[in-house]
Amino acid sequence: MTRKFLICAHLSICGKKRSDLKGEKMTIQEVLMRAIELKSSDIHFIVDQPPMFRMVGELLPSEFEIVTKEWVKSQLYSILSEKEIHKLETEKDLDIAYSLEGRRMRINMHHQQDSLAAAFRVLESKLPSFADLGLPKAVENFANLKNGLVLITGPTGSGKSTTLAALIHKINMEKRHHIITVEDPIEYVYDIGKCTIEQREVGRDAASFESALKYVLRQDPDVILIGEMRTLDTIQAALTAAETGHLVFSTLHTNDAPQTIDRIIDVFPAERQEQIRLILSNALKGVVCQELAVKTGGKGRVMIPEVLVVNHAISNQIREGNTNQIYNSMNLGASFGMITKERSLQNALENGLITQEEYASRSTERKK
Repeated sequence: MTRKFLICAHLSICGKKRSDLKGEKMTIQEVLMRAIELKSSDIHFIVDQPPMFRMVGELLPSEFEIVTKEWVKSQLYSILSEKEIHKLETEKDLDIAYSLEGRRMRINMHHQQDSLAAAFRVLESKLPSFADLGLPKAVENFANLKNGLVLITGPTGSGKSTTLAALIHKINMEKRHHIITVEDPIEYVYDIGKCTIEQREVGRDAASFESALKYVLRQDPDVILIGEMRTLDTIQAALTAAETGHLVFSTLHTNDAPQTIDRIIDVFPAERQEQIRLILSNALKGVVCQELAVKTGGKGRVMIPEVLVVNHAISNQIREGNTNQIYNSMNLGASFGMITKERSLQNALENGLITQEEYASRSTERKK
């Protein structure tokens, strides 16, 4: 779908042109509700631009009027507490969650060119099934593990949070566990199920990921969700929890399974890396790398997953530092539920879900 077509379709749904709205005293809630109506995934507020909506992966100007510095500040402040305003003014950045008529959003507010700006991410109102997400059965099976580390990776906007939430939801509906999540901010709030769930938000319920994880093992958890492994201390805490009999889920911004493993090891000092490879070879149970491609016809996006299930061969490759051999094992590991991103792209192309052009733009086929 071309940019021009997207804009035309977008404006026709809205029923108004920007010129028709000139002078209207719009509220941020009106803009957000329009974005939800249009199934926009992200909304950006930047001074001297109209609100921008991300639709089918492309960032487009909305039909609303250009926003001013005063409007952005007053509207953003209207949804914040005094404590949050103070943090934004002193630290210049703020991550929070926000609910509007049942739709939950993740927000980052920040400063740029001496003015406020914000990016809103619209979360799913109802958790989709693994099949709806386009994820294979092997990903769902990670919820049945008793212990170990499972990582969901991929670029921003690839649905990592939704996949994590689907895993936690499945455990919540089927097991009798104590689940503790540490998030910044809390994104999905879970329905009452069989599990006892505690959700801790960094900045509100804990000073940092590191401080929350320092004591988490004393809180009798069965399952721990770490919103993101950002630092060496966070990664160390995740490995320790997984190594000591807990099931740990977390995310990284990496593009494939071998890179994910290398990223974790490389965070540690050289003298500790051999030890970390040994720990990781035993603790890591799976990696899911996600990417969203534009569907044929431009109406929506399709999941392109890469799934690593750690078996004996891959465990040995991690321990021995032979991550360059992992793709060979993944290509031979279909019976374990493994699939490479290249194979997922080829499947999507063969099934008519993506075009040849989309395949070519995303393929990273390695030359032998």
